[in-house]
Amino acid sequence: MRRVFGVKKDKEPPPSINDASDRINQRGENVDQKIKNLDAELSRYKEQIKKTRPGPAQEAVKARAMRILKQKRMYEGQRDMLYNQTFNLDQVAFASEGIKDAQQTMTALKVANKELKGMMKTVKIQDIDNLQDEMMDLMDVSNEIQETLGRSYNVPDDIDEEDLMGELDALEADMGMEDEAGVPSYLQPDKEPDLDAELHLPAAPTGQAATPAGRANAQAEDEWGLPTVPRASIRG
Repeated sequence: MRRVFGVKKDKEPPPSINDASDRINQRGENVDQKIKNLDAELSRYKEQIKKTRPGPAQEAVKARAMRILKQKRMYEGQRDMLYNQTFNLDQVAFASEGIKDAQQTMTALKVANKELKGMMKTVKIQDIDNLQDEMMDLMDVSNEIQETLGRSYNVPDDIDEEDLMGELDALEADMGMEDEAGVPSYLQPDKEPDLDAELHLPAAPTGQAATPAGRANAQAEDEWGLPTVPRASIRG
């Protein structure tokens, strides 16, 4: 049967956008190469026209140059057309990639939405509120425990605030009696009492004692009551 009807050939897959774009780019490169070759021939013909004298020879060279120039314009038109096709394919490829990205985004959003709904079933707002209330109550109890443990055992409850204020005023008065060195009055040394003033004793003599009237011509005495030595006897 295969010899009679033959074997069914598999259909080739249709070309993709990238395949079509690559093929057009290859054709554009071939056209660019042809245009470069024609530019080289035109340059050679221009040099020949400059070197030849006006006449039939120069006209023949000009005719050849005109034919090359027409071919160049034709290839340039083809190149522009290929570039436009490539631009259109690029736009289609960009749109196709955008649609694929949108499809993937929608699929990911659907999966995330399904997972989020499943998680929201296990979490309730009322449970969260109750948990917050319990945490606040626990914090209040913890603060009360800390305050209770921080109380001092030696401080009596019947302390009069007026007495405390009086002690504070006295302390400030003592601090105001500090000397120039900055030493408080209660740290300054005690002053020694004046014993002479307390016993009412006469002051000690500081000069020579007064001599009686009958002894005005007596020998002079020094400050200790001894007779002074005359100066003349010392010289002799």
